[in-house]
Amino acid sequence: MQANGAGQDRDSEQYCRNNSESSSTGGAHSNGLQSVPNNGNTPPSNNTAAEANSGVKKKKRLSHSEEDVIRLIGQHLQDLGLNQTVDLLMQESGCRLEHPSATKFRNHVMEGDPIYQQQIIYVLKISASQCLSSNGLCQGAGEEAPTACRTSDSRRTRMKFLLLQQKYLEYLEDGKVLEALQVLRAELTPLKYNTERIHILSGYLMCSHAEDLRAKAEWEGKGTASRTKLLDKLQTYLPPLVMLPPRRLQTLLKQAVELQRERCLYHNTKLNSGLDSVSLLLDHACSRKQFPCYTQQILTEHCNEVWFCKFSNNGTKLATGSKDTTVIVWHVDVETQQLKLLKTLEGHAYGVSYLAWSPDDAYLIACGPDDCSELWLWNVQTGELRTKMSQSHEDSLTSVAWNPDGKRFVTGGQRGQFYQCDMDGNLLDSWEGVRVQCLWCLNDGRTVLASDTHQRIRGYNFEDLTDRNIVQEDHPIMSFTVSKNGRLALLNVATQGVHLWDLQDRVLVRKYQGVTQGFYTIHSCFGGHNEDFIASGSEDHKVYIWHRRSELPIAELTGHTRTVNCVSWNPILPGLLASASDDGTVRIWGPAPFLDVQDAEGLNGMNMKTSMSTQKGTS
Repeated sequence: MQANGAGQDRDSEQYCRNNSESSSTGGAHSNGLQSVPNNGNTPPSNNTAAEANSGVKKKKRLSHSEEDVIRLIGQHLQDLGLNQTVDLLMQESGCRLEHPSATKFRNHVMEGDPIYQQQIIYVLKISASQCLSSNGLCQGAGEEAPTACRTSDSRRTRMKFLLLQQKYLEYLEDGKVLEALQVLRAELTPLKYNTERIHILSGYLMCSHAEDLRAKAEWEGKGTASRTKLLDKLQTYLPPLVMLPPRRLQTLLKQAVELQRERCLYHNTKLNSGLDSVSLLLDHACSRKQFPCYTQQILTEHCNEVWFCKFSNNGTKLATGSKDTTVIVWHVDVETQQLKLLKTLEGHAYGVSYLAWSPDDAYLIACGPDDCSELWLWNVQTGELRTKMSQSHEDSLTSVAWNPDGKRFVTGGQRGQFYQCDMDGNLLDSWEGVRVQCLWCLNDGRTVLASDTHQRIRGYNFEDLTDRNIVQEDHPIMSFTVSKNGRLALLNVATQGVHLWDLQDRVLVRKYQGVTQGFYTIHSCFGGHNEDFIASGSEDHKVYIWHRRSELPIAELTGHTRTVNCVSWNPILPGLLASASDDGTVRIWGPAPFLDVQDAEGLNGMNMKTSMSTQKGTS
């Protein structure tokens, strides 16, 4: 750090010096290693000629960013054990890897001085450097002291606490109980910091042996491992000009890779967060060919309009409901990503407009259109009808949602019915006068979200019989779905399209463009890796896909010849998407049927294993 006042310690001199200063003999090298003086036995190097010409050709002054890069490289090389290379880099650049006091501080911590007095002294010295301001050194304390100084006091206290905690634990491991007790009473407690932790530390006095202490304290024991971990924690309290944060270059590279992934419109895979899984020589970029934009299968077993489709929670089945009065359950081959007909569930006289899988995928509930007063609960494994529920012939049961416990469900319709029932169809609770359009049970097991004919979504609690307004739109909400974490809701709004709402903050986040939405009931969905994508059907016969952060579609899938009523993204296979249409077909979308080597591995050098041999069809 640049000295800014008289009497400043020489350890506070600037980090980057000219070549003549950095090459002086008999001092510490810029990476903290001791240099070896020339006693006359070593032949003079060519540096003499360089020094002679220094008056003719001045060395370029490094910018702050260039100095930072050199320090980052030096730290990384030091972590790799290349200390001589670091020493040479610092000498040639005229930079210093870290403050001299920081080097001494590091050595004292790693040496494990049992008294730890030197560590505390250097904590005070290094932290005091934070009080430098643009007008000079900070003098005094109290109310007139800058905020930075008071913050520095807090940091010193926390650093002291960590050092003394290590000292206390090492004493205990060595069996020096009296010395450890003295540290606890005379040094740790007077800090008046983290009293809860002090109580926990005092309990370690009862440990009978070292192994018991290490297990209860979750501590590596006296030695290099625990001291390295301690040093990493201490570094977080020091300004980077004094001591760089641990593994700073790796942290920056990871952040850069993650940012590129987030900005990649087609990134749809879960990858290792480590740097070894990517190439740093190229920017991250996923090909559109790896995205589910291509028809893999066309399911034509339904003989009328297909109103709904939904993958099971484990991704191994797909249920489709049709105007032809049947529900078809399809098996999904996870390896080939091909679907085969598993079971056909018949007898839904009014057709099937909505389906809901139980949390364990053992049961499937089917609802009909507006004029249907019945609800069917099927055992998927056996294909048997467990319950056929109807409270009144005047009811309209068009929507259903399972409670997370898998033992209850809620159902309702636009004629004012809103019921909570058990697995046998017995009525547990009811809410009068609510004209339900769509339902969803939140993960808390108490709150039920219901969109109604007042263009809103309200939250209902059947336990204490309270309700509250959460979302208010200006147009009818035809359907909605909720993200896995319960934070976001995706609405299909009549004449408006697809809207994204934050349920916690109760604000409209985004309006997605492109989709044609009139007064038909169209179901959209979240999907892809980390639910980063949104898909929706449309009255213009297309499937639209957006990245969640972008209002414009990243893909428009063509192939259906009539309105696309529903889409469902496989929750386990992020590259598998299903769409149901009035044209009587269900389309299964996946990556391109044939990928070249570059596309298969990804443009970022990652090995993305994709089963392509069984993919077929064209978009």
